[in-house]
Amino acid sequence: MIVNIKKLIIPFALLLSVQISYAQLGFSHEIGVIAGPLAYQSDFGVRYDFETNAGNTGIGVGVIHYINFAYRADCNCYTTDKYFNDHFKLRSEISWNKTTLEHFGEWVDPDMTSPNADRLRGHTGEAENWDIGMQMEYFPRSIRAFAAGSYAFAPFVSLGAHYVSYSPSVYTNYVNPSSPGDVGNIEIPSNFYTRWEPGSVSDMSGSTWSIVSSIGTRYKLTILSDLMVDLRFQYFFSDFTDGLDHQLPSNKANDWLVWLNFGYIYYLD
Repeated sequence: MIVNIKKLIIPFALLLSVQISYAQLGFSHEIGVIAGPLAYQSDFGVRYDFETNAGNTGIGVGVIHYINFAYRADCNCYTTDKYFNDHFKLRSEISWNKTTLEHFGEWVDPDMTSPNADRLRGHTGEAENWDIGMQMEYFPRSIRAFAAGSYAFAPFVSLGAHYVSYSPSVYTNYVNPSSPGDVGNIEIPSNFYTRWEPGSVSDMSGSTWSIVSSIGTRYKLTILSDLMVDLRFQYFFSDFTDGLDHQLPSNKANDWLVWLNFGYIYYLD
């Protein structure tokens, strides 16, 4: 985990410099926390299978910061009435998520009794990611009117990019009848599904970029605080964030996730 945090120091410093530059322009700030369940879509399980989607789930938490262009903290006044200022916010985030992964679907059904089915049943893992990045949020309704309490809900959509430091874990409890002493050894390819190419399974840490998009809404709790809910889609530019990258025809995309966030946001000034 320490290694993953070190990998985020440089992008965090760059992100902080951007935030400071905006702060010097006098825009106001908001800070918040988010948490919620997520579904990890990876090479574990079967594509479009309900058991896979429902079973490979995890949790994520994060800290978020907003630049609010609609209000100036240096004069306690609204900014010039421009469409951008009244409908966009810049969101930065550092977050962590972790998901336990198993194989679900037809290839591990109880009536499958082959050695390869046993290998899949014995193969489990964990996907653990640290994220840092920015998103631009668009609010169709007026940010100024929402802040003044003219309406309770402020829906939004967002798009951005996150730098991801991933650290997968790989496990197997498959017992090879010819080598029972090798149980749990992830370095032995025969402990895993034999149709996969060598090197398909790895617990090596790494880093990649991702595209992040979400849809959600804020609820005005008090003048200086909001509740938030958003549904996030995140697509990684790597297929190894889960520790598995097999090259079978069924492997048609990199890893991605869907994350349902619940958050609390406080207006600093």
